[in-house]
Amino acid sequence: MAGKREIVRRELTRKLLDAAEKRISSQGLDGLRARDVTNDAGCGLGTIYKCFTDLDDLIIHVNSATLSRLKQALTDASEGLADPIEVLKALAFAYVEFAQSHYQLWRALFEHRLPEGHQVPDWHQQENTTLLGFITEPVSALEPDLTDQQLASRSRTLFAAIHGVVSISLEGRFVGLEGSVLKDEIDELVERMARPRAG
Repeated sequence: MAGKREIVRRELTRKLLDAAEKRISSQGLDGLRARDVTNDAGCGLGTIYKCFTDLDDLIIHVNSATLSRLKQALTDASEGLADPIEVLKALAFAYVEFAQSHYQLWRALFEHRLPEGHQVPDWHQQENTTLLGFITEPVSALEPDLTDQQLASRSRTLFAAIHGVVSISLEGRFVGLEGSVLKDEIDELVERMARPRAG
């Protein structure tokens, strides 16, 4: 059973995570300040360093929570589907919807950079790798002769293509797409990239 001090620390950790997530969600990663987070959480500035190594560590944990939500959204979207192409399309559409609904938190996944000389923790790298597994499985079903390295490369390329279209579109770039056009083009992109070529 956890002691009183540990229970207090867990509660403070939860409050800091909630506060940081709300700040990022409303103002983006650039608007995140340690003092604002601790004020929102109702604790002193030094408290953040009792629960996390530093502000970057806090951001990594917020990103971890975002990845967990994304993982659930992808799981729900692909559940019960058998055809690999339909699975990939469902995953792509779910990714678009997640990015639209949680835009700033989604952006934080790709914008956060650790200071030079610091590395992303292994457990967080594994969380990112696990998400690629959603793509790897249907791609493997479509092209079972791919080597492990080819499969990994193909999955990463497919993700990068979808992410690029979504990112440019949601940023409002002049080459971006909107509304149903975005979904239609994502559908076509998956169809062309994932469907095995004849011969």
